[in-house]
Amino acid sequence: MDTSFFALAIPAVMFAGVSKGGFGGGAAFAATPILALILPPALALGMMLPLLMLADLAMLGPFWQQWHWPCAKRLILGAVPGVVLGALLYRAADPDVFRLLIGVMAVLFVAFQLAMRFRLFRFRAQPFSPQVGAAAGVAAGFTSFVSHAGGPPVAVYLLAEGLGKTAFQATTVLVFWVVNALKFVPYSFLGIFSADTVKADLYLAPFMLIGAWLGVKAHRMVPERVFFGITYTLLTLTGSKLIWDALT
Repeated sequence: MDTSFFALAIPAVMFAGVSKGGFGGGAAFAATPILALILPPALALGMMLPLLMLADLAMLGPFWQQWHWPCAKRLILGAVPGVVLGALLYRAADPDVFRLLIGVMAVLFVAFQLAMRFRLFRFRAQPFSPQVGAAAGVAAGFTSFVSHAGGPPVAVYLLAEGLGKTAFQATTVLVFWVVNALKFVPYSFLGIFSADTVKADLYLAPFMLIGAWLGVKAHRMVPERVFFGITYTLLTLTGSKLIWDALT
């Protein structure tokens, strides 16, 4: 934990806080690969989880009961077996396959929405079925466990449901509060936490909270149309990053 560590970790953690606090958290996972530039991947995962849980807890208050419960319930019920699967396959599974599939899905979804907006073709938009919501939860639970990258499948499902910006944000807060809490115990048994990760978290926790606070302020100031424009942009960037990570 020298100067170069904090020079990289502080902005990465603050960016994750802003994303979680105001824009659905879809880009928050980017902090983990940034930290993995200077840390072993498992150490980066172990360091980020308590910080993400702290942000989840801090966000429950500002968005309390503003979530869309039917969507949240489907995603959470799917996420439980997804987290279990991630824990069972953590040592053996190749997460790049899942990163690639989810990244492609995220980018194609944004392309579809843009094609609809510019009327390149006509299609009567309909929400996904409850089964698709549960499947999105499984994908989110698994990818969140192996790389903290559960945001894109949740965002794709919720965007298709046509939620307003605050309902969208509050639902992601609730879902990932549960998902990240579920991950804590298996992370402990897998030895992902260490004394170093705990010490780093104590230093970085204030910066996560500052980022989350800035995210809430930005969420309330940004008009709904701009909010979803930012969300689609972040979804494209995170999807592209997942594809890049998988292929490289």
